[in-house]
This record gives sequence, structure tokens and C-alpha cells, in this order.
Amino acid sequence: MIEAVGLTKRYGDKTAVYNLSFQVRPGSVTGFLGPNGSGKSTTMRMILGLDNPSAGQVTIGGYSYRKLPNAPRQVGALLDAKAVHGGRHARNHLLCLAQLSGIPARRVDEVLGVVGLQDVAKKRSKGFSLGMGQRLGIAAALLGDPQVLLFDEPVNGLDPEGILWVRNLMKSLAAEGRTVFVSSHLMSEMAVTADHLIVIGRGQLLADMSVRDFISHNSADFARVRTPGTDPAQREKLTAALTEAGGQVLPEQDGALRVTGLPLPRISDLAHDADVRLWELSPHQASLEEAYMRMTQGAVDYRSTTDQRAGLQQQLPPGAVPPQMPVPGQGQPGWYAPPPPQQGGQPFAMPQGQPPAGPYGAPGVPGAGEPNPYAQPAQPAPAQSAPAQPAPVQPSAAPAQPSAAPDLTKPEDAR
Repeated sequence: MIEAVGLTKRYGDKTAVYNLSFQVRPGSVTGFLGPNGSGKSTTMRMILGLDNPSAGQVTIGGYSYRKLPNAPRQVGALLDAKAVHGGRHARNHLLCLAQLSGIPARRVDEVLGVVGLQDVAKKRSKGFSLGMGQRLGIAAALLGDPQVLLFDEPVNGLDPEGILWVRNLMKSLAAEGRTVFVSSHLMSEMAVTADHLIVIGRGQLLADMSVRDFISHNSADFARVRTPGTDPAQREKLTAALTEAGGQVLPEQDGALRVTGLPLPRISDLAHDADVRLWELSPHQASLEEAYMRMTQGAVDYRSTTDQRAGLQQQLPPGAVPPQMPVPGQGQPGWYAPPPPQQGGQPFAMPQGQPPAGPYGAPGVPGAGEPNPYAQPAQPAPAQSAPAQPAPVQPSAAPAQPSAAPDLTKPEDAR
């Protein structure tokens, strides 16, 4: 079990963590949530003895990390997947960690198989993708078969299959009675992975409760009710009945009603008594993301603003159209530009001073004013014999023939 009591960390005049107390119990996945800069990484570093707390203490199984005998065999952690020597093979990296902790070499091959890197065990880690680096970091955390595991953003860079694998891995480790502490910004993933939540903001504890209780305490559940859209009178009748019974009714844009203050069975009974047909009666519970945003909205340090672009965009010439967004697949083999508007439609408007575009959308040659061949009907076959018409030009080209090599078969040229 991990236990923090009055944990505080200051960097100069900045307090990263202040009077933080919590417990991470074995047998469940505990999610560690908080906005950027809230002190999550600092807290996990203090748990592992990488940073000394300014006040308070944090222990693992009753001991500080530095006093644990052979700590890598008891605590596994992934804080930075890039903390690997890029010139080492994946297997050699794990083998070095194993030898430092007295772990047999066969365990290295076991964890490589667990994380799915057995086929790239002989490749240097500097060529690994972000997801492969995450898998290697998870393998290092599992190397000593520890009872306590800490993961900071373990699914960062993983594909959907990898995310599902990490989710099942966390749950299976917790089901074995281990202590699993996971920090992540993916609310949707935490909602289906974590059993308990510890939420901090600006270095202070905001919540320490189960996922279900967290959502219930930070959101308002409501019932969604819909009546036949062809009979507005029934909708009004139901609204009056629900309001009289003490419910709060708010109309939604799609014509449904949002009802709070009444349970679903009561709403059904009131609709039946009012002789109102219901097309929908469904409960709605806020997601973990909605509850999290509602709780931490006052503890966010970095907020984005609207991009003010007034006066920065150049004015287009009269009759010109704004530039189009890049077309997916453009420039790839097998891609062709779409045909321009047919005759009688809106023609292409080119900015002044620029040559007309070529038939495939590429810039044309200045002065080339030929119409786009895709906008014209097919020409008859005689039009293709046009290149053979310059017969009258040949007399003018005759004087240029003496520059050719002389024919030595003639007596006068042989001399």
C-alpha cells in the first residue's frame, strides 16, 4: 500500500504539492487525475524517492522507497518511456536492469513476451516508435514481478489494441492483489479501467473516492423524456404534470424533455395518469470527463483563448475565391483532379497577375490561354491531324538543310 501524509514539495517560491494525504490500496486500480501542472508527476517522483519532499512523508508498505530492501523487486514504475539508452537492444536494456536487481535472465524473455516485443528484442531502442517505447517501459516495470506498480500515462502512443491490452493488464494485476497506481489524462480510459480515483488540482487534494461516487457527486443525473412529435398538446400536458409533482423540466433542441428531481418510475406513472404516450424514457448519467471538468474547472493553470485573426488575412482581388483546403490523396498515384464546372456554370476566378491553372490543377504556363480540355466536348477525329498541317512551312525550312552532313557519294562533294 502507498500512503502519503502531509506531502509537500516546494521549488523555490513555487509550491508544486501542498499538504497532500491519500492512500493507494491493493486489489484495485487507482487513477491519479489532475490538470497539467497540478503536481501528479512530482508526487509520483516523491513516491519513488527521486525527489525529496519539503514536508510530510510518503511510504510504501510502511517504508520509504530508499529503505526498501531491493526496491526494484517490490516496486515497478514507468515514469518516462524515453529513459532508455538508444544504442542498446531492447533485451540488453532489460538484462542490465535485471542484473542490477538480481533478477534471472529468463525473466527478461518472459516480460518481452508479455508486452509483445519478443520479435524486436535484438533491435536498438532508438529506432522504436512511441508505442514500442511504452511497451518496453512496461516490461521494465514488470521485470521484478513487484507488488506495487506506478504508471504515468501508460497508454500514450499505443494503438487501440495496445490500449485494450494495457487496460486488461492493469485489471489483472489488481485482481492478483497488487497495488496499481495509474496517472492519465484519458478520461474515457480511466472510466473503464480505474476503480478508485485520487484527483488533485494545484497540488492539493480535490477528491478521493470511487469512480461511481465521483461521477455522482460532480454531475446532475436527469431523465430524458420524449412524447409523439405530432401532438404538441401531449408534451404540454406531461410538462404540467411533472412540474406539479415537483420535477424540473427543461426542453431540449430536438423536442425531448430533460427532467430532474423525479425518478424514472415516478415519471412513468405520471405520464400514465395523464394519458400521455411516451416514445422515450431513458436515464442519463454524466461521463467521467464531464464530472472531472466540472470539478477541476477552477484548478486549470493553462487555458487556451480564441485565435484573434482580425486584420491578418490579406484581401482577395475582386472576383477571386478563397483558397481551397488540400484534397486528401492529391498528388498520390491514381488521383485525378475533379472536373471543373460545366459551361454555363460559375467559372474559375483566378487572382490577378497569376497565370491560369493547367488542366490538372497545376500552375499553367504564362500566356497559355487554352481552355481546359475537360470542360470542352470531345473534338472529332480530324482535329487530331492538326499537327500534320504545317506543310506550307516546309519551303521556309529548306534553306536550313545544307547544315546537314554532306553526302560523300556525289563526285562534287567527294572533292
